Amino acid sequence: MKTSLSERSEVSLPDGFTIRGAVMDDVADALELFNRWSRSVIHEDEITDAVAIRTEWLSPGLDPAEDIRLVFAPGGEMAGYIEVWTNATPPVHPWLWGRVDPRYEGLGIGSYLLTWAEARAKTALDRIPSDLRFAPQVGSYRQADKARALFEKMGYRHIRSSYTMRINLDAPPPAPEWSPGIALRLYNPKTDLEAVYRAVDESFSDHYGYVKAPFEEGLKRFEHFMTGYEGFDPTLWFLAMDGEEIAGISLCRDRAFDNPEVGWVSTLGVRRPWRKRGIGLALLRHSFGELYRRGKRMAGLGVDAENLTGALRLYERAGMRLHRAFDRFEKEVRPGREISVQSL
Repeated sequence: MKTSLSERSEVSLPDGFTIRGAVMDDVADALELFNRWSRSVIHEDEITDAVAIRTEWLSPGLDPAEDIRLVFAPGGEMAGYIEVWTNATPPVHPWLWGRVDPRYEGLGIGSYLLTWAEARAKTALDRIPSDLRFAPQVGSYRQADKARALFEKMGYRHIRSSYTMRINLDAPPPAPEWSPGIALRLYNPKTDLEAVYRAVDESFSDHYGYVKAPFEEGLKRFEHFMTGYEGFDPTLWFLAMDGEEIAGISLCRDRAFDNPEVGWVSTLGVRRPWRKRGIGLALLRHSFGELYRRGKRMAGLGVDAENLTGALRLYERAGMRLHRAFDRFEKEVRPGREISVQSL
């Protein structure tokens, strides 16, 4: 089985290995593969809920049969996986994410899959204005030395890191202190979706890597990923209100995808006019308090390690500590004008 790119010599799978696109019946086997790999690298599962995989495979703009490749060993075991995300508009930074079963490392499967993924990502070039920079991105946990070596061998360079932060909730967390004029209320799924999406989009518009999406496209993607999964609980979405305006949001889940015992703050943001008033810390403490009330004794979230708006300092001030680091790499395929946010 071979694949080739015009600028690269042919890359082959080992004899007897096969490759195809994904179907929904592959979710369980993919979950097992991901966790076999993660246990060999970070010594814990990276996904414990198959809902996370199904939600991704059903997301707007992703076609598992075309955008995912699965490699199978001669005995039928899933040995490798890669997915290619080009559903942004414009898709200037396709995201390539893959795993190789540790039992089949060293056979060239990772090189094969990443080569295929680059070729797949390049099919998006005709949807991108010719003056824009095009650079696919990959990433992995900091401990994944073999993945890093592969990325660097194939021309990727480290550009950014992110952290998973956690806090122990052995006792009730401090009560939130609200800025004058700010009131907390719960999300109303019948009326608030669009307003919350706008608040999230504005809150993250000055974060590294942000690319403005067409409104309807961004709203559809937000609704799918944030509310369209089995187990969505709107009573864990908290809105900090200034009159009729959303000043900030904390959108939580009762469990992290990698550990059902950990409550998860999926999105925490404050719109720029309301920053530096303690709203982010108050939302975070309220979220911790509610997760604690529901029996969670640990909470987590993800953050850009060099966050441009000071979020990392906020989380450390709230008592959170680094649990795991994730490194992101990039390969420039076509130079041009960079449209993602790089600095303030």
